[in-house]
Amino acid sequence: MEKTRRLGNDSFYGQIFRLVLPIIIQNLLSAAVSSADVVMLNYVGQSAISAVSLAAQYASVLFMVFYGLGTGVTILSAQYYGKGDMRAIHVVEGIALRFSIPISAAFAAAALGMPETMMRLFTNDGELIAIGASYLRYMSVAYLCWGVIEVYLATLRSVNRVTVSTVLNILAFSLNILLNAVWIFGLFGAPKLGAMGVALATSLSRLVELGACVVVSLLSRDVHLNLRYLFIRNRPLFSDFVRLSLPALGNDISWSVAFSMYSVILGHLGTDVVAANSFVIVVRNFGTILCFGMASAGGILLGNIIGENRLEEAREGAGKLMKLTVITGAIGGLIILAAMPLVMAYAGESLSEQAMRYLRNMLLINTYYVMGAAVNTTLIAGVFRAGGDSRFGFICDTIDMWGYAVPLGFIAAFVLKLPVMWVYFLLCTDEFVKWPWVIRHYRSGKWLNNITREGLFAEETE
Repeated sequence: MEKTRRLGNDSFYGQIFRLVLPIIIQNLLSAAVSSADVVMLNYVGQSAISAVSLAAQYASVLFMVFYGLGTGVTILSAQYYGKGDMRAIHVVEGIALRFSIPISAAFAAAALGMPETMMRLFTNDGELIAIGASYLRYMSVAYLCWGVIEVYLATLRSVNRVTVSTVLNILAFSLNILLNAVWIFGLFGAPKLGAMGVALATSLSRLVELGACVVVSLLSRDVHLNLRYLFIRNRPLFSDFVRLSLPALGNDISWSVAFSMYSVILGHLGTDVVAANSFVIVVRNFGTILCFGMASAGGILLGNIIGENRLEEAREGAGKLMKLTVITGAIGGLIILAAMPLVMAYAGESLSEQAMRYLRNMLLINTYYVMGAAVNTTLIAGVFRAGGDSRFGFICDTIDMWGYAVPLGFIAAFVLKLPVMWVYFLLCTDEFVKWPWVIRHYRSGKWLNNITREGLFAEETE
């Protein structure tokens, strides 16, 4: 049969690129929103840029939570889609929503009720706390919508509806950028809200995106955003979701919180490095678009192949994906290098002389840092998870970040009191330290498993 034929080189690469192009567009738009925030806030001032950069770390953590839950959806749904079992996919979506909705509500309540406390975790600067707190209050609505949106989009992507999810993101991101301009510059008679305007734009665009998800669901033949899925009980699938999602969720939370500790460390080293880092984050996001998109597309395609029980083809496909990752990682470094003159020229309008020196050095460090991130993301979040192995990444990243990178950063900054750039350089060794273990696990093949089950709904039909 065509579905089970052996994939040739052209066929695998062709399918990868058909999947990866919409994901790249989606990631590009996401990075464009972040860059638009920085670009527009550059006209407000360095304090606004720094405060939003710090407050946005909570969105980064929440994103990783939903990415972890989405991973559970993708791991199971991609393999069951390869198997042809849509009912199992509906159950998996409902299980993920049972986790994501309460988490969204908790973040929204915290942002609305105690934003000053949230900001004090990152900085002791009173001005940054005040600006960041106003930003977080308006972001609470976005947090509430996000949990539902991300689970539904993960379900769409896992069944190869990548283009649909990309169109929804295009709608939200385009609206976000437009509304940013309206409330930052006071267009069309609107008030100039600064950092609050950025958050308000994000929340309104997320509300619109949620509404668009409902419309897509109503028009879809088989992939719906149906709250009744929340109440479907299937013990084997719930067990599989927890077994696969919790390590992935733990992995992503552990990594993202640890990565946020980098901002805590830098935030206590002065506003100059915080402002410089806000530009670096934007540029690095653009540099990693291609390689992270490759990891996402590869995970979906490998999951479909494994669900069809074509394990040897999946092993070969993983090898091809790694070759593509090395190429895209190198391209990412070149993108950052090529962007440096433009970024330096633009940032010079608002950053201090010291911040500009930090910015140049930090960008240079990131020209090679993206290669480490590309390889690890493709293997841990793409290849391993496609084969049902989310536990290895959790253990590896937790040891690397909390046993090595974060303690090293605190010791370098506050005990040894090393220069700021030495602290940053040491923090950026985290990806390369774990390479030997990650690559060895990949070569072992222990990650390659078909995790689908037979007779999931047999009891209901008896």
